[in-house]
Amino acid sequence: MLNTALDAEMNNCSGRLKKRPEFLCVAQKGKKWVSTGVVIQSLETNTNAVRFGFTATKKIGNAVIRNRAKRRLRAIAYTLYNDHQLSFKSADIVFIARDVTTTYDWDQLLKDAKWCLKRLEISTKNSD
Repeated sequence: MLNTALDAEMNNCSGRLKKRPEFLCVAQKGKKWVSTGVVIQSLETNTNAVRFGFTATKKIGNAVIRNRAKRRLRAIAYTLYNDHQLSFKSADIVFIARDVTTTYDWDQLLKDAKWCLKRLEISTKNSD
């Protein structure tokens, strides 16, 4: 139920990358930043929207573990996107799970994701 609500909210406020060619385009033309808990790829666009994609390879575990990792990544993206202290450039952003994503401390995972987005120059702090 919670995942459905998160997906609906993410689709309303932004967009989702769902097809393989979209992921490949971001991987080939975009920038990538790696941290301990997550890998983030981004490609700036002219669409005036932020689109998110989430993926986990079979290397990190079975289907249960991959789904748990993607749920955590969706929650991270939702939290960051709705953080009023951050603003995002229009871009396609892909979150890639690593083997520690499912067991990593939540606050540290959030910190890693913010750090990656800052290094990729996709998010900036709002000055109030």
